[in-house]
Amino acid sequence: MASETRAGAEAGGRRWPAVVGAALGGCVLVAASTVPAAAHGTGSGHVTEYVALGDSYTSGPLIPRQVDANCARSDHNYPSLVAAERARTTLKDVSCSAAKTDQMWASQGTNGPQLDALGRGTDLVTLQIGGNDMGFGSIIATCAGLSSTDPSGNPCERYYNSSGTDRLTVAIAQTAPKVDRVLRAVHSRAPHARVLVVGYPDLLPDDGSGCYPSVPFAAKDFPYLRDTGKRLNLMLRLVAAWNHVEYVDTYGPTVGHDMCKAPADRWIEPLAPASPAAPAHPNAKGEEAMARAVTERLAEGHGRG
Repeated sequence: MASETRAGAEAGGRRWPAVVGAALGGCVLVAASTVPAAAHGTGSGHVTEYVALGDSYTSGPLIPRQVDANCARSDHNYPSLVAAERARTTLKDVSCSAAKTDQMWASQGTNGPQLDALGRGTDLVTLQIGGNDMGFGSIIATCAGLSSTDPSGNPCERYYNSSGTDRLTVAIAQTAPKVDRVLRAVHSRAPHARVLVVGYPDLLPDDGSGCYPSVPFAAKDFPYLRDTGKRLNLMLRLVAAWNHVEYVDTYGPTVGHDMCKAPADRWIEPLAPASPAAPAHPNAKGEEAMARAVTERLAEGHGRG
């Protein structure tokens, strides 16, 4: 762990402010396809050991059937669906609702550190983390609370830019070295594993339109929050490329199924869910969509972003 901590400190103190700061400002584009992914050859009789790490977007809170009350984990979340789709695959799913990057090393309720699930025999790892580090829950609550003060304006954007700097962009940049540290630890503990960083799905209309008051954000805050989600995914893509691992885009495949859509069409539930799911989280269809994205990425083979 000491070496992992030193690597994380080096990543945060020397490289990430310049790399991610420029990228989030729109000045840098990194093509993950130019970065070689780790390769792990297996024989035809090999059983793939798959470990899923992540937060509530991975665990699937309230989606039936819940199999871990402490972590609000469903047996129909995307790791379970991916494992069921793949022959000769065993799954160790340690994802946990409310997890931050710190929970990779620290217990969360009755569940131990997520990284403890990894070993030299681990073949496949998916990681979906970072949303809670940047304050996802508090951002939703803050923006919903401010919406009534100016329903047609952008009170949330003004709030987070009141100092002259967008605090959410800063929070995303500050999360980058934390995710980098996690990936370095994954490599250390599971050196032969194929590692996929899974992005976050599309929560709000991609065209910037709104649906106040069913989703209680002010009209001009919808595009601001949409762009914040895209910046979070861009950061995850950059950190994945930097660590020579693969990135799974779940935003593109979920466009058109955001929380503003009708119950039959949405894969993300609004703040008052109509299907079993946590507010502002994927429902069962959303988990299925993320599972398809991961499965398709695995079928493409190594080395392509």
